[in-house]
Amino acid sequence: MSANSLGHAARLVRDTLPPLHPAGRPFVAGGAVATLLLRKLSPRLGLLAGLGTVATAAFFREPRRVPPTGDGLVLSAADGLVSLIEDVPPPPELGLPGQPLTRVSVFLSMFDVHVQRTPLSGTVEKVSYRPGAFLSADLDKASEDNERNSVVLRTEDGTRLVVVQIAGLVARRILCQVGEGDHVEAGSTYGVIRFGSRVDTYLPPGSRVLVRKGQRTIGGETPLAELGAAKD
Repeated sequence: MSANSLGHAARLVRDTLPPLHPAGRPFVAGGAVATLLLRKLSPRLGLLAGLGTVATAAFFREPRRVPPTGDGLVLSAADGLVSLIEDVPPPPELGLPGQPLTRVSVFLSMFDVHVQRTPLSGTVEKVSYRPGAFLSADLDKASEDNERNSVVLRTEDGTRLVVVQIAGLVARRILCQVGEGDHVEAGSTYGVIRFGSRVDTYLPPGSRVLVRKGQRTIGGETPLAELGAAKD
């Protein structure tokens, strides 16, 4: 096989297999080492460890996404299933006005991509972590009771949006990679929840919801809503 053919094959593999989020590299590396060690003791144990390592790599995959063009779109922050659409006040620890906002909840199963992406371009106004329980993330009360990390984004025209990472029944670690004052672009990765979770997006007043309960979303690509003219 020629060098050009090998290079082409390598590019195909690179473009087909999604990149690995940095948070997953220690887990995958540890699994690979365990696989090599267990293979010396038992081929069966080595095989099981190898399958576990592949599953871990799949969990932390970070596929490339292309945000849609168009002004005023709020993108889904996560891959998953729209489990709730309801009007509720934002998390109290953020110190925002207590008026109800439309909240769109996306539940992530163990098989979904677990990185989170910013719903729109803007500046990170506030980041607030709150410890809590680890109830199943598909329960209504998970938004109030579970461990969570909230991010307030503000656009150039003053529109404010809240996106919340919520730990689930198996999840024990929320990673947020942005801080207050950071500028973020719509669809860019800003965090990951390890092993099962939920992401809530609190829409600004006047937004028009574009998804329905039971619909699947693709993080960084599926429009959840269209912003209205209202500002707080």
